[in-house]
Amino acid sequence: MLREPASETQISHLSRLWLYLLSALVLLFLILPTFIVVPMSFSDSRFLQFPPPGWSWRWYESFFSSAEWLRATRVSFTAAVLVMLVATPLGVAAAYGLHNAELKITRALHVLLISPLIVPIIILAVGVFYLYVRLDLVNTLTGIVLAHSALAIPFVVVTVSSGLKQYDMNQERVARSLGASRFTAFRTVTLPQLKNSIYAGALFAFITSLDEVVIALFIAGGERTTLTRRMFAGLRDEVDPTIAAISSMLIIFSVLLLALLQFVTRSKD
Repeated sequence: MLREPASETQISHLSRLWLYLLSALVLLFLILPTFIVVPMSFSDSRFLQFPPPGWSWRWYESFFSSAEWLRATRVSFTAAVLVMLVATPLGVAAAYGLHNAELKITRALHVLLISPLIVPIIILAVGVFYLYVRLDLVNTLTGIVLAHSALAIPFVVVTVSSGLKQYDMNQERVARSLGASRFTAFRTVTLPQLKNSIYAGALFAFITSLDEVVIALFIAGGERTTLTRRMFAGLRDEVDPTIAAISSMLIIFSVLLLALLQFVTRSKD
């Protein structure tokens, strides 16, 4: 089997064995922390230890019985859903507009839109904090959603732009030539064919908000403390094994979310 062609270039699997091994090592390096965090979440030790000296559900019980942890979780998931609802349509509109624009500054506008992916996050955090102090948005859900949306929109723009590059705009032009308005042609012809890219962009927006911690350290606090900020404080002030339990649940949630996305995109193809 290893000597069979791996592609149309007649390169055999045996010739690519080094690439398969390298890919396996990279994958192992990426997922290895998971195999450490999950067992530690079931430890009965007061401190984070690997391997666990004993097994217990105490840290999961500690999470679900803590009002602070549950409140932070509620804030994070509420913000993530709102960010997804804000960033996705704005990102789709921006990607569509840039794709169809015939201006000389289109490339510059595209770079400007994705600049939050380039600029160090700590610089953005400091700038957002000083702006929010003047606007009285520090420690508010509105402030968190706006800041996270600025980080999430570039992911939507990139994914939807990739989908638009594989889409034939002549289909939309035909619909418009038959009497459909631009919005109707976009909604009925273009949008359905971009659905996979839009789903991916929405997922990126959700995960970006849920996972963000640096900006949250500056603008989220009190009753509006996010889960990641609370976890960071828990690691800084005391090594709380509850964090391992939360991390394990977030890992499982992310895997299920990706599986759901794959199911939805494939079932509608």
